[in-house]
Amino acid sequence: MSRFPLLLNICLGLLCVTQPVQAQDSLDDFAARVPLKVEGNGPWYRVDLPMSLHFLARHADLRDLRIFNAEGEPLAYALARGESQVTRSEQELELKWFPLRGSADTSLGAPRVRVERSTTGTVVEVLPEDPAASGERLRGWLLDASGMKAPLEKLVIDWSEEGEGFQQFTIEASDDLQSWQSWGTGQIARLSFGNDHIYQREVTLPGHKARYLRLLWLDREAPLLTEARVTGARQESSPAPMVWSDPLPAGSPAAGEYSWDLPLPLPVESLKFSLEQANTLAPVRLQARSNDTAQWQALTSGLLYRLPKDGKEVLHDRLELDGWMPVQHLKMSVDQRAGGFGAKAPTLQVGMRALQLVFLARGTPPYTLAVGKPGAASAELPLTTLVPGYGPGSLAKMGSAQPDGDLRLAEAKAVVVAEEKGSALAWKRIGLWAVLLLGVGLLVLMALSLLKGQGKGA
Repeated sequence: MSRFPLLLNICLGLLCVTQPVQAQDSLDDFAARVPLKVEGNGPWYRVDLPMSLHFLARHADLRDLRIFNAEGEPLAYALARGESQVTRSEQELELKWFPLRGSADTSLGAPRVRVERSTTGTVVEVLPEDPAASGERLRGWLLDASGMKAPLEKLVIDWSEEGEGFQQFTIEASDDLQSWQSWGTGQIARLSFGNDHIYQREVTLPGHKARYLRLLWLDREAPLLTEARVTGARQESSPAPMVWSDPLPAGSPAAGEYSWDLPLPLPVESLKFSLEQANTLAPVRLQARSNDTAQWQALTSGLLYRLPKDGKEVLHDRLELDGWMPVQHLKMSVDQRAGGFGAKAPTLQVGMRALQLVFLARGTPPYTLAVGKPGAASAELPLTTLVPGYGPGSLAKMGSAQPDGDLRLAEAKAVVVAEEKGSALAWKRIGLWAVLLLGVGLLVLMALSLLKGQGKGA
């Protein structure tokens, strides 16, 4: 009877050996890899991921992406999605100012003046429309900001020493000196006590464009200006960076119809077609599906053309997508009434939002980028976890890394290693299962032998 538990334990142990174990990733597990050349300050480095890497991956979300050091250890990494950039440029302009004189009675409104302007719009002279009257005073100032092309954000003025205390004034803006728009009120101040001084010379503006500003003081005479300048700021947004595939040749299953296949379903955001011939006009409709068995779905439609206009050639060869639908197979139908693409079929380049890989360097270089492992689980960290204190400018301060070679060429060498390792692993599993089955067979024979012995004893 003692043999039965012993044999049972042996079989259970063999069964445990055959179960898959979540081992640490090895560089040889990945079908494609390429060494990286690092530049700049670490320990964090960022790598721009090319479209060829997406094509070599086994998963569209890049869960099979890894970074290894020379010791073969996987390194911590995160992915940063490319975003549109907003650049801000400031400009400062010294202003010309012109006095506005009028009645001391502010209820009569703004002073009426006659303005002379140059051909460029610059104010040359401001003259009172009515003859000078007794009791008139300096009501305010007209500022010429026609030289500033950016929206106005800040006004800085200075005035004569006599103007102590707080001063409030209305701010109005105009482009033609006829119609004025209120921009609210401003306040400046100059306070002195002994040897201490407080100055407030800046006034915030609403950030709109205007050629002229009119400042009218409230409840007091305006001071004599000694300086006036304005700050404008222009913001320009650039689209999110994209990565593009190499041109893909088209298949032509039918007249006026072309098709393309990608290695795996990808969230494509832009399509670029080659228009080889001048004077090409092609209304197109596109369908897509995410795998070989899925139904075709309408993707987008548009007009592609390469036409002359005003002595120049105008090219429209792109169609934009939302990126919500994974695309592996594309089919394009062309309205042949417009002539189509001619005898040569168009090629296609697919574009996606650029991704950067950020990794924490540890161990000995060179560091290796690897991709293409079936069944891999994601090892990506959140960017804020990988880089404590991560902020908007953190990426720009990191070092950079570039592939030192071609990822596609590295694939051919890596595939041989991966196949050899996969074959060896398969034989190991076959051997383990054979041992397990042999143990189970022995267990059955032992059980039958015991049952026979018990029957004879009875």
